[in-house]
Amino acid sequence: MNRLETAIPGVVILEPKVFGDARGYFMETFSASRYEQVGVVGPFVQDNISFSQKGVLRGLHFQYPHGQAKLVQVMQGEVFDVAVDIRKGSPTFGQWVGAVLSAENHRQFFMPAGFAHGFCVLSVTAMFCYKCTDYYAPACEGGIAWNDPDIGIEWPIQNPQLSAKDAAYGRLKEYPSEKLPAYDGGVR
Repeated sequence: MNRLETAIPGVVILEPKVFGDARGYFMETFSASRYEQVGVVGPFVQDNISFSQKGVLRGLHFQYPHGQAKLVQVMQGEVFDVAVDIRKGSPTFGQWVGAVLSAENHRQFFMPAGFAHGFCVLSVTAMFCYKCTDYYAPACEGGIAWNDPDIGIEWPIQNPQLSAKDAAYGRLKEYPSEKLPAYDGGVR
């Protein structure tokens, strides 16, 4: 497996080995011991799948407390996936990194807890899968506006389809500091 670093320490792109022939392919999508060797540490306790149409944007979501590290990948279609550092006190606070994930490139994107996450669908449809290190806790969920000008994400789509909740999120600088995770000097 290849581990590709991004501009934010701890946020990485993974390229699992894919074994293909005329029949199709085989790929190991997760093995705790193998992923620990490249710095992706769980335990992962919940798996989720979302299915969306072209132009849908989901995010930017996070939980605090009960933050979730996420290992994400696309099983069908293509998305542009984004992680935004929202850990107060972090040297990369408010910065983002993104990656194109697709069923063809088999890439996975890992972000530690303390990041807001979102993606937009580039293909006709996409099936998006993610592993989380903590359970979904509705009372702890938060969000940042997908188009926060201070963050400046360069989304590859115009006029995305948003849920009512995602459309109502405000800017990161307006988010109450006590409702954001703190940077602890490292990544997990």
